[in-house]
Amino acid sequence: MSRLLPSPADPLDRDWDVIVLGGGAAGLAASVFAGLEGARTLLLERSEYVGGTSALSAGTVWIPSTRHADAGGNEDSPDKALAFLDAAIGNRAPRAMRQAFLEAGPQAVRRLEEATVVRFRARPFHPDYLYELEGSVSGGRALEALPFDGGTLGRALRKLRPPIPEFTLLGGMMVDRDDIGHLMNVTKSRTSFGHVARMLGGYAVDRLRHGRGARLVMGNALIGRLLRAALDAGVTVATEAEVTDIAGDGAARTVTVKRGGREEVLTATGGVILASGGFARHPTRRAEFLPDPLPEYSPAAPGNTGALHDIALALGARYGEGAEQPVFWAPVSRRKRRDGSMAVFPHFVLDRSKPGIVSVGRDGRRFVNESLSYHQFVAAMYAANRDGSTIPAFEICDADALRKYGLGMVHPGGRGPVPFLADGYLVRADSLEELAAMLEIDPAGLAETVDRMNRFAETGEDTDFRRGTTVYQRANGDPKHGPNPTLGPIRTPPFYAIRLWPGDIGSAIGLETDTEARVLGAEGAPLDGLYACGNDMHSVMGGVYPAPGINLGPAIAFAYLAARHAAGRR
Repeated sequence: MSRLLPSPADPLDRDWDVIVLGGGAAGLAASVFAGLEGARTLLLERSEYVGGTSALSAGTVWIPSTRHADAGGNEDSPDKALAFLDAAIGNRAPRAMRQAFLEAGPQAVRRLEEATVVRFRARPFHPDYLYELEGSVSGGRALEALPFDGGTLGRALRKLRPPIPEFTLLGGMMVDRDDIGHLMNVTKSRTSFGHVARMLGGYAVDRLRHGRGARLVMGNALIGRLLRAALDAGVTVATEAEVTDIAGDGAARTVTVKRGGREEVLTATGGVILASGGFARHPTRRAEFLPDPLPEYSPAAPGNTGALHDIALALGARYGEGAEQPVFWAPVSRRKRRDGSMAVFPHFVLDRSKPGIVSVGRDGRRFVNESLSYHQFVAAMYAANRDGSTIPAFEICDADALRKYGLGMVHPGGRGPVPFLADGYLVRADSLEELAAMLEIDPAGLAETVDRMNRFAETGEDTDFRRGTTVYQRANGDPKHGPNPTLGPIRTPPFYAIRLWPGDIGSAIGLETDTEARVLGAEGAPLDGLYACGNDMHSVMGGVYPAPGINLGPAIAFAYLAARHAAGRR
């Protein structure tokens, strides 16, 4: 194990078949696939942890037509999935790239599940976001890694990036959607009580044994399984390794890396695979590509600096064009932690579309269908912000909604809002007029908006923005609430609000590649021995977010293609 997890003080061997740069889901998957092909493989990660943004995410992997596609009786086919992507993406990205993704994705999943510890399941009900389009389905395409015992990683567990603290309980106990259901019913069901008791007991033991929660779910489960698979395949994983240069003409590529205060030059005879997570934290590229006002904080992992893009561009690479959005978006709320760091909480599905919750701008009026996907929500924030009124936006609810559904970092149940009120994350007022004054938004506009929302709650029809009119939108509401699961009254004081800001969760613009994930040069010819996958690669989705997991699905599919091609060149 020590050979596969060298410390920064240990020098690396000079010669490799494949070198992978970046330790998120894309990089780990590429290293696994290369290792399974028999290639002598090295993975270099610049931060102290592997996992990247993938470890912080829900870990959903969107790949149609896998062995899990018929979950819940959903009928799907490659042609149906291609029709869906054609309708969603159009000419914003090459059709050949999505065809390659749809062909390679199921092969990659099969290879992982047959040869490694990676295991997936499909939710029988997990709808495509753009459900109104031809070819959409309500389940079977969105996969998630099965929960994983991180204790089987041994000391490698210390290399796994911990989840976002605000997505955990008791200082680090990870929970998934099944656990949330049991937590909500813990006093009403013996089954739920037993489930929660086992979680708590296991977490206590893990803290004593490993210093952190070892029952891995969501993104941590995916990364934990991929890390175990990489080590089992003989991949050497080196963290705290900063790549400063890539050279060579394609017959062999060299990589210069700084580790432990020294510089090493390594050779890859098969190829170098870029999987560093995109340009999310690049000091100048971010301002170049993203709209104004530039998002101040991102929930993306800190290692996504885009430094490898600069190196690739100097080698003749180019960025892809035509993306509808430069990044993939999610609205975020922000709160200073006790240690001085900033908690950046992405608002995916837990609150925006729930009954009794509404989002408005400074004029007190709605600007978007709140039950749209998080990506579409932020795109709407920017589109409506020409007068500066919707950044930040304000998410508002009454006491009943806060108790039932929570609001951002404030958990459901109505208990514990005091610290959030004390630091200003949560704003409370006894009347809507008082709340408007505290938020400095138009009171008349807010009063009219809430009055209309209350009428919509009675009729079940949002005549302004058609909230809750598709299967996906209704899935994010409260299935026990009617007549529309996304619409509820806002009447019970006190009233509450938080501020929402744009947040980028992944790069859509990336290095242009071909269908083998080979990086293309200025004339459209491949740069031999140089590959890109994950967010380093220009998104096959063209800056559109049609379904859950459309970052990780292509990341794994093109990691498979890149690794297979690179291993074949060695």
